[in-house]
Amino acid sequence: MAYVGQPVPTTVYGLGGGRISDGKTVKVTVPENTTIEAGKFYLLNGFLGCAMQSVTAGAGETAQVVLNIEPAEYETDQINTLETFAAGSKIYWDDVNKRFTNTPTGNRFAGIVTVAKDANNVIWFWFAPQQPAIVQAAAVADVTSADADATYDAGEVALINEIKTKLNTLLANLRAAGILAS
Repeated sequence: MAYVGQPVPTTVYGLGGGRISDGKTVKVTVPENTTIEAGKFYLLNGFLGCAMQSVTAGAGETAQVVLNIEPAEYETDQINTLETFAAGSKIYWDDVNKRFTNTPTGNRFAGIVTVAKDANNVIWFWFAPQQPAIVQAAAVADVTSADADATYDAGEVALINEIKTKLNTLLANLRAAGILAS
């Protein structure tokens, strides 16, 4: 730290001057005509997290709520009770029904089940780090034919087949990652 009479010239820089929080929570806007219940999960302003307090925004007004977005293990009954939530399975946020689901298509990846659904329809899950919303795209068929006609020589046909193989491998990897539907 710099002080008067310091024998070495020193410049002091303030660290963390713009830091607001540790990144485990985020304050978001609650839209009008919305009730938020503490301990429940919500997708607000692009953040999926667990509400830290209950808030009600009436007609023509908005409110603020703090969401816990920390990657950690959570317990919830906010699930599609008709589905099986096996330990190790991926879960997704269904924003239409405001609950977790096993269905990736059209839903946001949320984490991985650590303790399977019990008789009370409660699961434990590891909540994944926040990412830009990745919604699973519709199915894309493998490339089964390349339009190689008589004008292509053997080298060009081999290149077309190599590209087809690499493209199909990429499609398979995107399906395995849950980005493309099967």
